[in-house]
Amino acid sequence: MADTVSSGIEATARTIATASAERFDALGRKRVLVAIAGAPGSGKSTLAEQVVDLLTSQHGLKAALFPMDGYHYDDAVLNEMGRRAFKGAIDTFDAHGLRHMLQRLKANEDDVIAVPVFDRSIEIARAGGRLIPQSTDIIVCEGNYLLAQQAPWNRLKPIFDLTVFVDVPLKDLRQRLQNRWRGFGLSLEEINKKVEENDLPNGIFIAANSAEPDLRVSNSG
Repeated sequence: MADTVSSGIEATARTIATASAERFDALGRKRVLVAIAGAPGSGKSTLAEQVVDLLTSQHGLKAALFPMDGYHYDDAVLNEMGRRAFKGAIDTFDAHGLRHMLQRLKANEDDVIAVPVFDRSIEIARAGGRLIPQSTDIIVCEGNYLLAQQAPWNRLKPIFDLTVFVDVPLKDLRQRLQNRWRGFGLSLEEINKKVEENDLPNGIFIAANSAEPDLRVSNSG
């Protein structure tokens, strides 16, 4: 079982960045893929952004961010599936599409690769929203289900060179998720419905069904 690193988010980002740079050196300075997984509201997106910045500014490496949210099914598809209200659950993502993109990024055979980016303001993934050039040394991928053990998600972990899971107490997750949806101007009833019927159950599922990572970090408070 991985030891848990417990410190502030900036110190945690430095720990992950250092581990990523060390893995890059250990693998002969070939492209490295890092996974940062955790529940909604765990802070994994903020961590991933800081890790990318630190790899560039402190380690002199070329790093890029690749969130898995770009592989959300479109709302029209979710409506057909009857799953629009549960957007963010494990079955509302294109796991196979994500896997093939990760394999393409790992192979690094193309001069540049366009990846989709989820635009939360319009709740839609934008195809070709970010370009990752061949010169990129380390790609930091963040997402809820990167370490999920159920098929076909269990085919993702072997692609990564370093895996990280962000642990957060349930009470902190609830508060963060409520604050997130409050920022979108939703009513209290709408917020509670999204958090208690979708986001928190997904978070509990993720904590219980993710494979053991190389590095486990705590982001409480």
